[in-house]
Amino acid sequence: MKRSTIQLVIVLATVSLTGIIIIQILWFQKAFALKETQLNQSIQVSLKNVAEKILFYNNNPSTLVNPVNQVASNYYIVMINDVIDAKVLELYLKQEFEHREILIDFEYGIYDCSTQKMVYGNYVKAIKTAYEKGEPQSQKPQPTVLPILNRENYYFGVYFPTRNEYLIGELDMWVFTSLILLIVVIFFAYTIFVILKQKRLSEIQTDFINNMTHEFKTPISTISISSEVLMKPNIIENPERLLNYATIIHNENKRLKNQVEHILQMATLTKEDLQLHKEALDVHELIHKVVRNQEVTLKKFGGTIRLHLDSQPVVIHADSLHLTNMIYNLLDNAIKYSREAPQIDIYTENKKNGITIAIADQGIGIAPETKRHIFDKFYRVPKGDVHDVKGFGLGLNYVKLLVDAHKGNIKVESELGKGTKFTIYLPF
Repeated sequence: MKRSTIQLVIVLATVSLTGIIIIQILWFQKAFALKETQLNQSIQVSLKNVAEKILFYNNNPSTLVNPVNQVASNYYIVMINDVIDAKVLELYLKQEFEHREILIDFEYGIYDCSTQKMVYGNYVKAIKTAYEKGEPQSQKPQPTVLPILNRENYYFGVYFPTRNEYLIGELDMWVFTSLILLIVVIFFAYTIFVILKQKRLSEIQTDFINNMTHEFKTPISTISISSEVLMKPNIIENPERLLNYATIIHNENKRLKNQVEHILQMATLTKEDLQLHKEALDVHELIHKVVRNQEVTLKKFGGTIRLHLDSQPVVIHADSLHLTNMIYNLLDNAIKYSREAPQIDIYTENKKNGITIAIADQGIGIAPETKRHIFDKFYRVPKGDVHDVKGFGLGLNYVKLLVDAHKGNIKVESELGKGTKFTIYLPF
């Protein structure tokens, strides 16, 4: 599947899921508001009935006009203007709430005009709540201080401490569907992550196969041509030519063997497999040795290496072979990824308890989105069938593996079109 197709599918799926989430939130809010309105209406009707029953109980013929006042989302006061018996009030409240199926915990208090104080009544658990939790209905949590809002008449206040929890509990189906939607979103995000990862691995695999085919094609072709020449009957009459073509086949065969062994070794090498043979090494001497070995390649491209070896002391304990290969790989990359004549700088500097080795080039640079993958095994910037840079994408992975094995670290600084700088820190 093409990258553009995958991106289109991801965008459309993301838009669809976002729309579903927004609709779910709006529906949940509307459902919550509807339940809240129904609960408020039921509570107000119940409290008005309780007030009328209390007046009837007190043989008071007064008529109540809008006695219930909701002063907060979970607090109501009911004006009676008559003496209120706490036991009678609690009984009527339980009866009315149970009759209208208002199965919610509540607290009540009674304002006494004679003392001008709010007398706390009781905390009453809903029958359903108490039954489900296995608690006695009379159990009292910490009482709430009910506010005084009127100092002239008798009234009682009813407070619902678990009102929001009750409303959400009434919307259990909506909560369940919201959780299902959340799980779907999580799985969608994970699926997208896996798809993109598999797509990247597929690109790496394709690029690796293309590079390997290109690297093997030249020696195989050379061997094929040479073997055809050797099959000619008259070749035996020219021993020098025979030896020449036999040598070519031998060298190309050796080259193929080395490439195969290199790939197999690097592909299976892990940090646990590394056997380091540490010894005291002069870092500057080792760098000079690697630079001398690269002189032929540099002359071929007309490049130069400038040394800025400022660290003192320069002796560290490391594996000579691996450290040499590490610097060689970084230099080789710097040469390969330079547009024209490679201009490379090598720096050494002392840091706390160690030394840094930096190799900077003025090459093509690395894109920000590519930088985080450059140490992955087999990773190369996908270039389709273009093979202007040789390699299998194993060199930097090998370098990172060695740096970690030496208890060091490596960082890369790069800007497209301006070059790249690798900085290695190794402890003394």
